[in-house]
Amino acid sequence: MSLSPSDDRLIVALDVPNAVAGLALADKLGDAVSFYKIGLGMLTGGGLALANELKQEQGKRIFLDMKLFDIGATVEAAVRGLAQFDLDFLTVHGDPHVVRAAKEGAAGSNLKILGVTILTSLDRADLDAALIQQGDLPDLVLTRAARALDAGADGVIASPQEAAAIRALPEAAGKLIVTPGVRPQGADLGDQKRVATPAQAVANGVDHIVVGRPIWQAPDPAAAARAILEELAA
Repeated sequence: MSLSPSDDRLIVALDVPNAVAGLALADKLGDAVSFYKIGLGMLTGGGLALANELKQEQGKRIFLDMKLFDIGATVEAAVRGLAQFDLDFLTVHGDPHVVRAAKEGAAGSNLKILGVTILTSLDRADLDAALIQQGDLPDLVLTRAARALDAGADGVIASPQEAAAIRALPEAAGKLIVTPGVRPQGADLGDQKRVATPAQAVANGVDHIVVGRPIWQAPDPAAAARAILEELAA
């Protein structure tokens, strides 16, 4: 099966210590991957420089996973600064005041603002410890997603297990669903608690899947990425 290198449904998380390691991994992956996620953990290791290198020099799409949360004016200022780098996706916490401020900051750019619902590494016990209101986790995710989208988010980050319900929301029409917590069949779950395979995630209405360790810990990262793309294409 021939695969197009432009299939950007797979986003590879460059969760490595610094930009040098990130660039080395991107070189290994080559044309197999066209979309990368750069997270908060690499921000002090040259993350923005890496984002610019991959975007401007290699033509890759970039998802900056900062999960911003602050008062509205600060979020707006931060997003306005990031929007000048011509990146593709940026995460903020899905609280309506944060989303509205981020959209103001992104005005005039092509930067898509994605709202975080509830982190995929959390379960009900974690929410209890954080004094988050009672209720089933999927119901809370659905409510947070609806509120983020209603506030103007271009899409949401959510577990693949809640994607189908989010896709069915009236507010989700024409919006993006991007999901971490995706593990190829047989892969180690790591710190993720709400997971699905790539095929299950797409069947549930997900637009992009984010995969990190199962690719960059593989003996042949490019082959691991191509195997996921083959599963998506099938």
